[in-house]
Amino acid sequence: MITQLKFVSIPVSDQDRALAFYTEKLGFDISTDQPMGPGKRWIELRIASAGTRVVLFTPDGQEDRIGSFFNGSFACDNVEATYRQLSQRGVEFIEPPTVQPWGSFATFRDPDGNTFVLSSS
Repeated sequence: MITQLKFVSIPVSDQDRALAFYTEKLGFDISTDQPMGPGKRWIELRIASAGTRVVLFTPDGQEDRIGSFFNGSFACDNVEATYRQLSQRGVEFIEPPTVQPWGSFATFRDPDGNTFVLSSS
């Protein structure tokens, strides 16, 4: 039976630039960085103690996904505090923290224009 979601893939145009953003600005750790075909690498990142990994890879023919909305959410304990911390590191937020009946969230983008929701866990 299925036990977990192993990884999610974020489509990127420049793997080196994306790797710098996700490790230096968001604080993710490199799990693996291996060659994956001509001119591409399989870059898998860990987020703290989460079991699910993030992969910075765009399959051939899927380049139109770069710069789109990520249909998921990164969780944190405190959206306002994380927003301040990431903003100080240069992360571009397109929507500041907002409080809703179901929780708090903010929206940011990576260097490729992929947009992500940051929400309370």
